[in-house]
Amino acid sequence: MKSRLLGLLSSFFIISVSLVIPTFAQQLETKTIKAEPMVKKISRTGKLTFKRTLNLSFKTNGYLEKLNVDEGDSFIKGQLLAQLDNEELTAEKNASYARLLQAKREIKRVETLLSKKLSSQQVLDDAKTLIEITRANHKIAEYNLLKSRLIAPFDGVVLTRFTELGELQNPNKSVLKIAAKENNLVVRVALTTEELNLVKLQQKMDVNLALFGLVNGSVSKIPAISDEQSHLFTIEILLDNLNMNQVVVGQLVHVLTDVITDKLAYRLPLKALNSIDRQGRALIMVLNSDSKEVKSYSQQAFSIKQLSNEYIYLSAESNILPLTFVTRGWQHLALENKQLDKI
Repeated sequence: MKSRLLGLLSSFFIISVSLVIPTFAQQLETKTIKAEPMVKKISRTGKLTFKRTLNLSFKTNGYLEKLNVDEGDSFIKGQLLAQLDNEELTAEKNASYARLLQAKREIKRVETLLSKKLSSQQVLDDAKTLIEITRANHKIAEYNLLKSRLIAPFDGVVLTRFTELGELQNPNKSVLKIAAKENNLVVRVALTTEELNLVKLQQKMDVNLALFGLVNGSVSKIPAISDEQSHLFTIEILLDNLNMNQVVVGQLVHVLTDVITDKLAYRLPLKALNSIDRQGRALIMVLNSDSKEVKSYSQQAFSIKQLSNEYIYLSAESNILPLTFVTRGWQHLALENKQLDKI
């Protein structure tokens, strides 16, 4: 009688469990996921600045006579920016030209004397050497006079003015600091070693500018060494289609890009994560590959490659076949397994 009662109770409990399992199955959500290359996200704040700047100075000494631009002023290529008092340089040019004419007349005189055998070939050679020296000095005087004027080498803007009208200038003193307007705006961003390995020259990146929105840029410079203090690598992103009149140079900007790596991983919704084991691996409920007629699931451990606010990336190095993961309702499976273990 007692054994018969136990048999009936066991049959009733098995029937109850079989009724519970379909209820759980209806609440399961699964997703078959293929291993795919991991996507690394680079999100950094950088600074908008000029890629190239140029300090202008005069070649010779002199007093500043003209200054046609000031800080913040724009200019066009070929425009006169500043000029020295060139009275002394003009006089030197004229004097050197007079010496050149004198040297030419001297050659003619020596050649005439030599034809009458009243001079020597040595005297003629010395006269020819003197004319070459005088011609060279005249070219230097012309060049110095030319360089007494600062002419804009490109369309640009004045960043800094270092002098005032009437001040004595010398070659070691900068007069103006200028920058080109076109293809000269870059964003400098500091990256870690890991992030730097994901970046290549000419790689496209999105730059978010305040009051302007997203603009496209491309990596134009990758340093060979890191900063001595921060140990970060500062790259440059060229904004070649941006007009400097549309932005404020020096402002902070946000750089965002997704980089596809050569490492494979399974990308799962974060809600599929059951827990973390003592080795730091993710425990995920997976459909057993040998279950055909009746589906069965088991909890498997995967190395975590990356975490975001929405996804968890699991290692796929040892297995690149598609797997079916339980993305919702894995709690019921865990409860079901515990009930079956007690039977």
